Amino acid sequence: MKVLLDTDIGSDIDDAICLAYLLARPDCELLGITTVTGEPERRALLASAICKAAGRELPIFPGAPRPLLAAVRQPHAPQAAALERWPHETSFPAGRAIGFMRDVIRSYPGEVTLLTIGPLTNVALLFTLDPEIPHLLKALYMMAGSFARNDAGMRLEWNALNDPHAAAVVYNARPPIHRSIGLDVTLQVRMNADEVRRRFQTPLLRPVLDMAEVWFRERPEIVFHDPLAAATIFDEQICAYERGVVEVELASARLAGLTHFSPEPGGPHEVAATVDVERFFREYFAVTAS
Repeated sequence: MKVLLDTDIGSDIDDAICLAYLLARPDCELLGITTVTGEPERRALLASAICKAAGRELPIFPGAPRPLLAAVRQPHAPQAAALERWPHETSFPAGRAIGFMRDVIRSYPGEVTLLTIGPLTNVALLFTLDPEIPHLLKALYMMAGSFARNDAGMRLEWNALNDPHAAAVVYNARPPIHRSIGLDVTLQVRMNADEVRRRFQTPLLRPVLDMAEVWFRERPEIVFHDPLAAATIFDEQICAYERGVVEVELASARLAGLTHFSPEPGGPHEVAATVDVERFFREYFAVTAS
C-alpha cells in the first residue's frame, strides 16, 4: 500500500505515534512525509528522528508554515525539546513540499493513499495548483472534522479549525475515496500516561515516549486521533462509515472550521460513525511490537 503522509508532528503527540505505526507496518510503502504549520522545519526534524529509530531513510519536506488566510494557532513544535536525545537529519529541502506531493502522486496514478493528520494547508495548495491530483489518488484519508449530529456543543476539531479555508478546499475535492475520521470517534480511543509508559518500550516507540513525556507535562493521557486514521487504511473493520456531504463553515468567524455533515446515500464523503476500540489497540500494538 503506497502512502503519503502530511502531518503537523510536534504539537499533539499522536502524530508521532501514527508515524511509528506506518513505519512498522510491513505492507505500508511510505513514500514520503510533508510537514505543515508553525515551525515545519522542526517538525521535519521530529519525523526524521522517528524514521531513524525505525532504521528508515525517507524523503521529508517541510511545507506551509501558516494557514491560507486564518491566524496561526500553533506557531511552535513543543516536542522538539526531545530532539537532542535522538539522532536525526539536520536539514531538509525548502519550498518543495507541494511539488514533491504532486510528483509522487503523478508517478503512481491511482495507487497512492494520501493520509492527512494536520491542518490541510499543504493539501489545499496541492489541489489548487493541480486540480487533477484528487482524481489521481487511490484514496484520501483524513483525521479531520467532527460529525456527531447529536453533539449540542458543536465541537470544533483542531485540524479544520487551524485552516478552515484549506479544509473547505479539500472537502470540495473529489478523490475516488474520501474518508474522514472525526473527533467524535477518535475521542473514544484513549490511554493514560502510565499505560503508555508501560507499552511504549520497543526500540521504535522509545523516542515517541520521550516526545510524549513533553506532552504529559500538561496532560494525563493520550488520545489516538491520528493512529486511528492510519489504522483504518489497513483494517476497514476498525470503523464503520456513513456516507454523505461535508461542508465547512466559513461565514462565521467564531465557528470557522466547523464541519457540517448531511447523510446522503450517494454523497462524496464517508465519515467514521463508530469505532471498535479493542480492535484498534490490538492492531496498533501487534504492528509496533514487531
